[in-house]
Amino acid sequence: MFAALAEFIRELIVQGTNEGLDAARARGARLGRQPAMTEEQVRHARDLLARPENTVTSTAKLLGVSRNTIYNYVPELKGGRLTLAEATSTPELPQPTRSEE
Repeated sequence: MFAALAEFIRELIVQGTNEGLDAARARGARLGRQPAMTEEQVRHARDLLARPENTVTSTAKLLGVSRNTIYNYVPELKGGRLTLAEATSTPELPQPTRSEE
């Protein structure tokens, strides 16, 4: 008898929690943990890491995050620095060909 009552109370708690979360979402509240880096910080990290003299560790210290956070927010680093340089550089425009007449 007590187990059935406890289960019923637990279901009421879960239902109330879900209703509260739905109401918060309807109000536009952002739920969950805050992002570790802003878009601006991610762009700054990409710019810094595109230069060979900057390391992931120094960039992480500068931005106040861990190395792992840098790797999570800049996935191009997992392929190595060359991949990052290709991702951040702008592609060269093709040169016009000259026909010799």
